[in-house]
Amino acid sequence: MMLIFVNSLPTAGDNAWVLTSAALVLMMCIPGLFLFYGGLVRSRNVLSIAAQCIALTAMGILMWWAFGYSLVFGKSLQGSWLGHLFGGLEHLGLSGIGADASAYEGRISAGTFALFQAMFAAITPALIIGAVAERMKFSAVLFFSGLWTLLVYYPVAHAVWGATGDFAGLANPTASLKAADFAGGIVVHMTSGWSALILCILVGPRIGFGKRAMPPHSMVLCVLGTGLLWAGWYGFNAGSALAADGIAVQAFMTTTLAAAAATFSWAIIEKLHRGKPSVLGLCSGAIAGLATITNAAGFVSSGSAVLIGLIAGAISYWACSVLKRKFGYDDALDTFGVHGIGGTTGALATAFLMSSVANPAGGALISQGLIKGQLIAIVLCIVFSLGATWTIAKLVEKTIGLRPTEEEEAQGLDIADHGEEGYTQN
Repeated sequence: MMLIFVNSLPTAGDNAWVLTSAALVLMMCIPGLFLFYGGLVRSRNVLSIAAQCIALTAMGILMWWAFGYSLVFGKSLQGSWLGHLFGGLEHLGLSGIGADASAYEGRISAGTFALFQAMFAAITPALIIGAVAERMKFSAVLFFSGLWTLLVYYPVAHAVWGATGDFAGLANPTASLKAADFAGGIVVHMTSGWSALILCILVGPRIGFGKRAMPPHSMVLCVLGTGLLWAGWYGFNAGSALAADGIAVQAFMTTTLAAAAATFSWAIIEKLHRGKPSVLGLCSGAIAGLATITNAAGFVSSGSAVLIGLIAGAISYWACSVLKRKFGYDDALDTFGVHGIGGTTGALATAFLMSSVANPAGGALISQGLIKGQLIAIVLCIVFSLGATWTIAKLVEKTIGLRPTEEEEAQGLDIADHGEEGYTQN
């Protein structure tokens, strides 16, 4: 997130672009993520994915209004050890956040920025549900996601993007180390991806996993979801310039190129490995490229974006097709393989491919020891996400339980959790 501004009044064009970007990010979850994930599950669980996406979006926005914005971007705790992980309480209920720029220096209003960031907070926990699709009950998803947002997303977002902005500096408080994350490679994709890995292991595999085929029930929905996610990602990445300027154009371009390169990279490797490039592979490759370029989108050149995309398609394919099979965990919809591995790869790539030509802010970050800071931030994010997620999941398991009964899982979560069916015969 480019939190680098000049002191100026809000401009109509910048406000319009960031508000439009907020709507695009909302579209990524409803309906983009639902269609992508929903098409990949079996037909008896498609509505459970829809319900989770809608409910998590609504819950995330309300939490953001009540206290999330303040805990991430508030400043009253600066100077205390807790200030490394949380902001203050001065903006509870979005107090003081309105249409003017007085509470947020830049070319967009504080209200615009708060709305844009609300969509990031809403979609991030929704990414995790792909790893435990078809086997985690609705109440557990909501309970887990609320705690996870509070105890994982908010602290990492504050430490990377907040007033302190020294996540890497936590390892050495006397050093001035910064982590570069243009649009959420660390904050969104690494936190959700690595959390998804430990959660799917704790929840356990689906009944029959590894013993019978569990093919997607509708690749048509998956392709439609892929298209909506790709389009919405421009709001995610280019919107993170927080202005309708050249950096936004650069992020738009690198996002496009990385997604295209990863699509072909995945397909070519799948053709060599399995004999045919699948439609699912084309979709997964595109999402892998988008997730991987997120960290670097406004920091690298177009050539670097193509390189990142080619690497993204290859390494995510390996994670989803080789690594998962070797260790036997049931990451149902490859959240870890795409977002965890992709987000980590993108964060590493940013450290080595940062360009002060593509973005003048890159020179300052490089001079502050970017590679060291980025590596420390990556390690801290992984350890923190795994540890906190394990603790939260165990709490949910001991209180309301994580899984439905075997009978409910076999029946399908559409009926078990919601009493409805995605498809009926009249």
